[in-house]
Formats: sequence, C-alpha cells, structure tokens
Amino acid sequence: MTLNKLSVACCAVQQTARYVAARSYVTASTSSFKAKDVEITRTKSPAAKPDVSKLKFGHHFSDHMLEVDWSESKGWEKPRICPMKNFQIHPAAKCLHYAVELFEGMKAFRGVDNRIRLFRPMENMKRMLTSAERSALPTFEGRELVELIKKLISIDVDWVPKASKEQPSSLYVRPTYIATEPTLGVAISTTAKLFVIIGPVGPYYATGLAPVKLLADPQYVRSWPGGSGGFKMGCNYAPTLYTQTIAASHGCQQVLWLFGDDHQLTEVGAMNLFTFWVNEHGEKELVTAPLDGLVLPGVTRKSLLELSKKWGEFKVTERKYTMKEVTKALNENRLLEMFGAGTACVVSPIDGLFYKNEMLKIPTMNNPAVTNRCMKELLDIQYGRTPSDWVELVE
Repeated sequence: MTLNKLSVACCAVQQTARYVAARSYVTASTSSFKAKDVEITRTKSPAAKPDVSKLKFGHHFSDHMLEVDWSESKGWEKPRICPMKNFQIHPAAKCLHYAVELFEGMKAFRGVDNRIRLFRPMENMKRMLTSAERSALPTFEGRELVELIKKLISIDVDWVPKASKEQPSSLYVRPTYIATEPTLGVAISTTAKLFVIIGPVGPYYATGLAPVKLLADPQYVRSWPGGSGGFKMGCNYAPTLYTQTIAASHGCQQVLWLFGDDHQLTEVGAMNLFTFWVNEHGEKELVTAPLDGLVLPGVTRKSLLELSKKWGEFKVTERKYTMKEVTKALNENRLLEMFGAGTACVVSPIDGLFYKNEMLKIPTMNNPAVTNRCMKELLDIQYGRTPSDWVELVE
C-alpha cells in the first residue's frame, strides 16, 4: 500500500471512529420528551389571518409555536407550546458558527370534509432522526413529536386554510433543531433546542403551477459521496443561493444539480427529480436518481415511487442517469415529461434545461399525463378525497 493510500485509509478509519463515538454519545445521553407532559400557554393577542388568495410561501406564521430544550446535564425538558416569539440566543451558539442545524418540511391539509390531515409525518420523523444522528444531536421518539405537532395544529386550527382548485393552500409545518451551546470550538454541543413553527402557505413558486426552467451547469455541485447531501440540514442550502442567482440570469427558476464527469442528474433546487421517457429498450419508464447519498430521501419522492409502482403501467426505476442520455432521448423524441417533486411544491413540471449555453426544450406540457396524475393522486389523498393510511387526522 502506498503512503498516500495508507493516509486515506487511516483518515477513513478515524472518521468512522469519530462517527461511531458521536452516535454512541447521542444514544447514551438521551431518552425522549413526552407529549403528555406538554405545558401550554395561549396567546392573549391573536394575529389577523392573512387573505388566502394572497398567501406567499413562508411569509405567514400562526399564533403559537412548540419548543423543547435539551442539555447534557438534564436531558430533555418538558415540551412547551407558547405564543410565537423571538429567541434569545448567545452569540457563540454553535448553530451560528458551525451550522449544527437541521429541519423538516411537512404539511397539514384542510380536507373536503373540513378535517385536518398530516401527510406521512412519521416519514419526516425518520429522516429528522437520521439528520440528528449525522449532526451528533440527541435523538428522541418521533411519535412523541408528531403528537405534539398535532396538538400545536389543534390550538391554531383556524390557521389551516381552506384550499380551492384556483388557490391550492395548506398549513406548512417546520420542525427545526439547533445546537445552542455558547462556546466556540468544533465539538459536539452539550445543549440543543428543538422547535416547531407553523403557518399557512400558497404555491412555493411565484409562477404557481406553471412549468419551470432549470440551469444545468456541471461546474456547480450540491453534494458528493460521503457528504451530507442526503440529510436535511441548513448547511446544504446556503451554498446553493449564489447558483440560484446565476440561474435567474438565464431565465431559469431553479438549478438542476449535476454530478460527476458524466453529468449525472441528481436534484432540482430543493426537490427530487423525475424523468418519464421511452428508454433505449423501447419501454416507457419513470426514472429518478437513487438514494446513494447525493439526493435527499424525499417523502414525496417515496410516495410517487410507491404510487407509480402500484399503477403497474410502466417501468419505475431508481438509478443513475446522465445528461448524455437525456439529450439523446430528446433528439430521438423519446423524452416525454420531466418534473420535480417535494413537500413544498408537491409536483412541479419542467419545460426547459439551460445546458451548455443552450436552452433544451422539455416537452412536458405537450401531454403532461404522468405529471398531472402524480399531482392529482397525491392531492386527492392529502385533501381527503381518496382514503389512505398515509394521512393522520388532527383531532
């Protein structure tokens, strides 16, 4: 073994040892808070509800929030639901310096029967706990947090908007987890805060449900093998903002993240990517990137894969695929549809890729049969038009 290879191997062993030690620390130092212990303080000054027809994504928040503190010395404290407020945080808090922060994105829907439904919340909990372990933050019982979120929504139930076909809307739920220890130094935090804020939202993109164009420039990379791209951490998003401005300068609404010398298609902005085409074997196929660490394991992604496999009408594949395959399929009129999928946008059709200084026209809107069906079937479940065990009622 060469000296360089030996050095790499030693680094890998050390990194693995550090991760195992961090995971052992997280597991040993925590139990869980309990939903039954929640302390509730209601606001005395309820805010005015926004006009549903003018909702902007992420601009409006309800009257109350949830917070739970943890420390190495005391463990989890009792959860609290209290009026929405600003935090007082020490300037040396680790989340402010080393990005020890993670979050989730979930939605609650007011159904056609006026009942409130959460969509697959335990899937979000699984991902959140995985992100917590990767950040060396204490874990907890996901079911306990879901029950607390339900309680928070039930208190602010009037903030859940009533959707219409013209104005799709929902209640966005943002669980967030930050390291708060007020000391500088790259080390596992001995204190942390878990909190949840909620608020009514409209469409994620300003274009609404209109198709979007994407910048596909291989010089910008979102994630890489062994990195944190497969976890929902704030540190994955800040470096993408500059590339977003470049996308806008080319008339694009988002970035298609490519990876490797072969320009593999991975994610679209904060969404997973799906491509529907006739593959080189003549089969109709819905393809998306695999969960190999480069893409986020999206809840909407998982749901669409399960739905489309249940339909049994075309091949459904999770694999690596490249821009060479996409351009070849375009030139041979085999590429039919392309869309992004995520909690915020649900399903977003794509009609253009700006690649190698050329805008490639994606024919999604010529006949968006799969795109529209994915959107419709998901929304029918979320709004209670189709019964499903993917939703949990908020009583």
